[in-house]
Amino acid sequence: MRGLRVGSAIGFCLVTATLFAMGPNRKAGLWESTTTMTWQQSPMPEMPASMPGRATKVCVTQEMIDRYGGGLPEMRGGCQVSNVSMKPGQMTADLVCTGQMNGKATIESTWSDGEHATTNVHFTGEMTMGPDGKKPVEWTQKSTSVFKGADCGAVKPPPLPSK
Repeated sequence: MRGLRVGSAIGFCLVTATLFAMGPNRKAGLWESTTTMTWQQSPMPEMPASMPGRATKVCVTQEMIDRYGGGLPEMRGGCQVSNVSMKPGQMTADLVCTGQMNGKATIESTWSDGEHATTNVHFTGEMTMGPDGKKPVEWTQKSTSVFKGADCGAVKPPPLPSK
């Protein structure tokens, strides 16, 4: 059960990282990302090696696009985005995490138009596992994102960090 919670929390953080990678010319509104996560080194033996594709909806505002090129990863857990490099049709960045999960991820995203994006995230580091101490972790996440419409409906955008 603990492994599922850890995997779900990481997955949610990285789904929004996928939306961060949308870059210029992305459309504001409701996006749906389908994400598959694979553990190269899991902190828990009972954690499945691969977590099947899971769809998540995120509301991306024009302000997010103007300030960051798209949605930002959830900042809970001490993760920060840095070294963002935007080029036509692609974006790369680093995701550095401190706290319960320490390490660094590379984010690489490509898009062919304003309504589709593909993102790969690779993380290496360690995770604090209660009395067991720190365990090495390594995982890869692959996501595809599709624009669903300008109206986010009941899906609320995540808060933006202060400038």
